[in-house]
Amino acid sequence: MDRYVTGAVIRRLRESKKMTQDELAEKIHVSGKAVSKWETGQGFPDISLLEPLARALDISVIELLSGEDIRNRNRSGNMGKSLFYVCPVCGNVISASGEAVVSCCGITLPPLEAESTDDEHRIRVEIVENEYYVTVDHPMTKDHYISFLAAVSEQGVTLVKLYPEGGAEARFRIEGNRYFYAFCNRHGLFRLKRGKKV
Repeated sequence: MDRYVTGAVIRRLRESKKMTQDELAEKIHVSGKAVSKWETGQGFPDISLLEPLARALDISVIELLSGEDIRNRNRSGNMGKSLFYVCPVCGNVISASGEAVVSCCGITLPPLEAESTDDEHRIRVEIVENEYYVTVDHPMTKDHYISFLAAVSEQGVTLVKLYPEGGAEARFRIEGNRYFYAFCNRHGLFRLKRGKKV
């Protein structure tokens, strides 16, 4: 394992909970000396202690291993700041309305950074009847294709998964959609902003 929980992380999280080493030790049924060793880098918690340790520190095991505790400070959310994560192993697509620790197939996924559209990844949006018809003029071969198209409104994210040798097109309801995304399996995420801000 490249990354494992560090003493500095345990100490920072413990102190943020205003716990002593002995209080943390009591919660997870180890000695205060063990916690002290972890925090000074003279040892690591056994893997069987990760879940109780994460519970005692009020975070997830993934957050504990990544060294970050994620807190959503904006409880009302802002869909205009939606994030997308794509697993390079299975192709799973996950969206979140704010910062998160996301893991799939044993990998912690970074959020994709959206770029403005370019000539090879131009997102076109037309109104057809009472829907947005979204297309990307892009190859859809087995090796190079648009993996998904998404529309983001104030109410949420609508995502359409695409597959090689299919069309790079989707239909979305007009109501409130302001951002459109296209993900190319080789070049990443592209975004088009339409109309007023979300």
